[in-house]
Amino acid sequence: MTTLPGCGSRSGTESENTAAAADTTKPVVVDTVALKRQAMMRDSLKADSIAKKNGQLPGAILPGHRIVAFYGNIRAKGMGILGREPKEQMLAKFRKVQKEWQEADPSLPIQPALHSVTITAQAAAGKDGKYRLMNSKSTIDETIQWAKDNNCIVFLDVQVGLSDLEHELHKLEPWLKDPIVHMGIDPEFAMQTKGVRPGKKIGTYDAKDVNYAINFLARIVSENKLPPKVLTVHRFTQGMITNYKNIKLDPRVQVVMHMDGWGNPTLKKDSYKAYIEKQPVQYTGFKLFYEYDARPAPHHIMTPKEVLAELNPKPLYIQYQ
Repeated sequence: MTTLPGCGSRSGTESENTAAAADTTKPVVVDTVALKRQAMMRDSLKADSIAKKNGQLPGAILPGHRIVAFYGNIRAKGMGILGREPKEQMLAKFRKVQKEWQEADPSLPIQPALHSVTITAQAAAGKDGKYRLMNSKSTIDETIQWAKDNNCIVFLDVQVGLSDLEHELHKLEPWLKDPIVHMGIDPEFAMQTKGVRPGKKIGTYDAKDVNYAINFLARIVSENKLPPKVLTVHRFTQGMITNYKNIKLDPRVQVVMHMDGWGNPTLKKDSYKAYIEKQPVQYTGFKLFYEYDARPAPHHIMTPKEVLAELNPKPLYIQYQ
């Protein structure tokens, strides 16, 4: 809430003017939160009308592309392919993967992406007891530069630990103003309702949490006149997302429900059917693990052709860890 000085009358009798001048000493209370909410509603209605007319907002990535992402952290070998191998070796492998997906489905252009775990759940509580740690500015900036140098978009992924989205997402806003930067949220490490540190149990988000992230991104899109953002929501169990029917879509944000469990192909396909196909939201994603999907033999990492032939709907977001 903020206060603004009142304004005196510009006409009237001397006594009226004196009374009006006296009124200027009384602050006019303005509910800035309500004003922002009204502005967002107007923006949303405008966005809805554009989307209904054209099918989607200008600059939307989905469904006209398939996003193929390498996941991890450029400073950590253990978090995924993005940081596991030397940079040039990783990028060469990434280009090969993009080519495989393009050949598997020539009808959709590939949009390469670097999906960086940016706020990471921790085993140690930290000074505030929230069990999470954010990457340094230099790490985030370098990741985005890698993306720009290689025609990629970027996803900044959030694992809140015992914190919550309301206290973490605003930290990423300076980077999200860049049109190539998008976001992911990971319920696995959202432990507030579990009351234990990350890794002890699988965490959860409710629809209201997903809606908070959608509204957060929608505001950034409107305020900065950006194309729609993509929001990936990780999921591989029933309990990771609750009340999915209450997720409210906004054309300024494209929501991907992302099946990121690991294991043999049969297990992965069953999980996709149970938690993604049967509980659809908007677009779908599917993760492939270099280290875990192929264990034990004769299990293997699914090929692009297998994924497209055996999953319904065909995922428009593919991630490799």
